[in-house]
Amino acid sequence: MDHTFDEFVRVRGDALFRYGVVLTGNADDAADLVQEALLRLGDTWQRVVRKDDPEGYVRTIMARQHISWWRRRRRERLVADTPEHGYTDVRLDGDAGLWAEIGGLPPKQRAVLVLRYYEDLPDAEIARILGISPGTVRSQASRALDKLRIQRRAMHMEEV
Repeated sequence: MDHTFDEFVRVRGDALFRYGVVLTGNADDAADLVQEALLRLGDTWQRVVRKDDPEGYVRTIMARQHISWWRRRRRERLVADTPEHGYTDVRLDGDAGLWAEIGGLPPKQRAVLVLRYYEDLPDAEIARILGISPGTVRSQASRALDKLRIQRRAMHMEEV
């Protein structure tokens, strides 16, 4: 690994971590995701840097790795202790409630929404990254948005 790889990690590391948090829903998994993706990038840095999009490459690795992880563990992970505090990103504070609701979605739906609205990617690119069809991208996004609407209505009804 040469100097440019180290510089890339230093400059883009925080942004990749924020992306990981939004994708996974928690800081611990996000850190693991970034670390795994950067390890893979480091192994192929010379080839990737010549293609002029190392960040896109890392983000694709992260999205695919996240999908792979949740496919392996479709059930909730039970832990003995509750964390002392959660991760808070200053950029996301204004919509903390929304991000909490998105965090409650199933992983595939959350990944589709993050890639579509946070990363602003077209459906075809999301499909390529996640290894699914564009139709599945649209149906997962639709289901996720329906769930969020239902949650919002329920919260509004409780307030009334």
